[in-house]
Amino acid sequence: MALTQRLEFRQSQSLVMTPQLMQAIKLLQLSNLDLTTFVEEELERNPLLERASDEGPAGEAPAEAGSYGDSDGRGDGQGEDGFGGGAEGFEPGQEEWMSKDLGTRAEIEQTLDTGLDNVFSEEPAEAAARNAQDAAPTTYTEWGGGASGTEDYNLEAFVAAETTLSDHLAEQLAVAFAAPAQRMIGQYLIDLVDEAGYLPADLGQAVERLGASQADVEGVLAVLQKFDPPGVCARNLSECLAIQLRELDRYDPAMQALVEHLDLLAKRDIVALRKICGVDDEDIADMIGEIRRLNPKPGMKFGSARLQTMVPDVYVRPGPDGGWHVELNSDTLPRVLVNQTYYSELSKKVGKDGDKSYFTDALQNATWLVRALDQRARTILKVATEIVRQQDGFFTHGVAHLRPLNLKAVADAIQMHESTVSRVTANKYMATNRGTFELKYFFTASIASADGGEAHSAEAVRHHIKQLIDSEEPSAILSDDTIVERLRASGIDIARRTVAKYREAMRIPSSVQRRRDKQSALGNVLSTALSDRSRNTEPA
Repeated sequence: MALTQRLEFRQSQSLVMTPQLMQAIKLLQLSNLDLTTFVEEELERNPLLERASDEGPAGEAPAEAGSYGDSDGRGDGQGEDGFGGGAEGFEPGQEEWMSKDLGTRAEIEQTLDTGLDNVFSEEPAEAAARNAQDAAPTTYTEWGGGASGTEDYNLEAFVAAETTLSDHLAEQLAVAFAAPAQRMIGQYLIDLVDEAGYLPADLGQAVERLGASQADVEGVLAVLQKFDPPGVCARNLSECLAIQLRELDRYDPAMQALVEHLDLLAKRDIVALRKICGVDDEDIADMIGEIRRLNPKPGMKFGSARLQTMVPDVYVRPGPDGGWHVELNSDTLPRVLVNQTYYSELSKKVGKDGDKSYFTDALQNATWLVRALDQRARTILKVATEIVRQQDGFFTHGVAHLRPLNLKAVADAIQMHESTVSRVTANKYMATNRGTFELKYFFTASIASADGGEAHSAEAVRHHIKQLIDSEEPSAILSDDTIVERLRASGIDIARRTVAKYREAMRIPSSVQRRRDKQSALGNVLSTALSDRSRNTEPA
């Protein structure tokens, strides 16, 4: 078969991702904080975009200073009392007084019956400065605490900055070391300390990056571990507790053995701990009590990075008819407008083709952004309304009535694609009468029913498992197999490995660990009660 070249015409249809469509898709999956940042960047980039203001139409000039005291709305600077700019009897008299010849110095002194030095003893500027310095402040802003009269009252001006752990350690570092090399090593180690006050377990990378010896870094670290708060700059929990115990002068060999075997303490293996430490029951109980009074995270009492408060995108409130009212949070919706007036003025004055093209593109981008923001808000409201309709039982009765729901069910109900629903539910939150939840929380897997009825939501099954474990008695701890039997008796067909997975996801220990914990807690309660009873029965 010979290869030849030829020209052909073909007609086909394809979906092209225009920049405007890509922008709309991008906006759909942004959180409200990211959306605000994006809109702020567009406002700086596009001269035809402006914020929507509630104070009046765009381009309106502010009122003149002369109209502030105007009560009748005329705006000509003249009031009813005749003290306006054109009032009769005031300006002519002033002009006549200013134009009148006062005569020579001698005539003025004869008229005033005193010398001019007595009347004007010093320069006016000097007298005004001294009077202003001697006079007590008469307003709040003169004390230097508030904003000026032309600015908004800023409450943040009175908030003291929180001392962070890094700042607190840096202040002690400046006093502890005099050599620049040691200060540099210490500052580098302080920068590695996390919010809890811990350093990385391996400082080999720090040694390599600083170009210092292991002994120098260890020497600086030993000094840092004596800083306040006690236990800071430790590399693990055992070292943190050991530092605090040395500070209290309680780090004896028995306590050292206890600190080195914290894994046995976590398992509540008191018998093994008593044997390792070489103490009796009373001493091991006192030692454990001392460990509990220590601070495992010494750095948490200092100010850390301030967390951003989560702001819901949708509010769900009970309606008057017994249903649910869904509305968007207007505070999270950026309000921008296209300044058509500014574009019309520019189009008349701009003469270059390049400038015309720039402003035309700016107008098109601004229009598309406004439309994309409006479409985003409508889509979020539509998806949230359908979620509320599908999960009506959750809002009315609680998490036990959460139904299985997937993206396809919502997408088919509102006639949208699953990917669109997935983007809408990402990083969006809904405030309800039962708390604030991410929209993705309402999409849960389904677990089949044991009797062939309606399927159960995975979140509802987790809630049921937690209720069973919370209500168990110390003498009858439920194993995973027992939980499976009880769930199947309730009509939930579930495997044992699924119960174990849900239990571990909720950070619930195994049945062996729960039995040990509850029996230990029960033993502590009984011993306390017996000691109180013996104390009360002692003769006076």
